[in-house]
Amino acid sequence: MQKGEMLYEGKAKRMYSTDDPNRIIVEYKDHLTAFNAQKKASMEGKGHLNNLISSIIFQALKERGVKNHFIRMLDDTHQEVLRVKILPLEVVVRNITAGSICKRLGVKEGLKLQRPLVELYYKDDALGDPIINDDHAILFGWATEEELKKIKSSAVKVNDLLSEIFDSVGITLVDFKLEFGRTQEGEIILADEISPDTCRLWDKHTGEKLDKDRFRNDLGKVLEAYEEIWKRLSLSHEGGKEEL
Repeated sequence: MQKGEMLYEGKAKRMYSTDDPNRIIVEYKDHLTAFNAQKKASMEGKGHLNNLISSIIFQALKERGVKNHFIRMLDDTHQEVLRVKILPLEVVVRNITAGSICKRLGVKEGLKLQRPLVELYYKDDALGDPIINDDHAILFGWATEEELKKIKSSAVKVNDLLSEIFDSVGITLVDFKLEFGRTQEGEIILADEISPDTCRLWDKHTGEKLDKDRFRNDLGKVLEAYEEIWKRLSLSHEGGKEEL
């Protein structure tokens, strides 16, 4: 498959066309950003780790019945994926309080919720990705009512599956962000990435943070945390024995 022109560059990835109009190539960058890109850094090997982690998670979800854009990992930093039009929505699922919800509502970190909390945010860096409700999404044309029902249902299912996957390797899934896209046939499927950049992951026994909060909060050992996530997932996944 030929890598063509760059279609889009975001904070953590680049997208390229291919000779198949239904497929694109995603390149994972070594860049790290936080607080709407107000804090930036580059760490060699981070893109490779996120490519490995996201690939294994997307494949595991696909095997469990969750349709997503992932096709295959091509090399250290590239994936082949289905071409979709990303909805301008970020879907955040929270199991334990952390991050922005603590600041927004004045609640303490680490409060376990009685059930998963699903939040919607409008994807717009200039506006700071504001939190929205279903009516905003529907009335401004960002998603239909039917699409929102499917998105929320899928998000809860993904939460159940990811919680099981991470729990089996001694990790607590605190919260995570999902993005969805429309295929050329109009179907809504899971897309973007699932990695320590987009999830909060705590060691189940020690509470150690193994995600991008290590970068956000200047805790150090960012790459070591990402590598730890990959090692645990790879040991639990058949065939996941690739050397870093």
